[in-house]
Amino acid sequence: MRFRDVVVNREERFSIGIEEESSRFYVSIPVSNPYVDYSEYYEIDAATFERFIGDAVAAGEFADRCRAREMDHVLLYQPGRLRGSGA
Repeated sequence: MRFRDVVVNREERFSIGIEEESSRFYVSIPVSNPYVDYSEYYEIDAATFERFIGDAVAAGEFADRCRAREMDHVLLYQPGRLRGSGA
């Protein structure tokens, strides 16, 4: 997988981008567990991608839902057993 961030919001701690091999769109958030820091990637459709590019508030609200694990059903890949926290 090759992730290319199009927008990075450092203040709200999320990015919006395209997974180049599959052309799928995503929102990613940083997470940490006791051993490693990594990113979780949540799939969004093209219309949502375009909306989030122009609406940082809506994108931030989506990222917050991801941190609360309300959007796990759209994870691009499932995390391991030592899943990190995006707090």
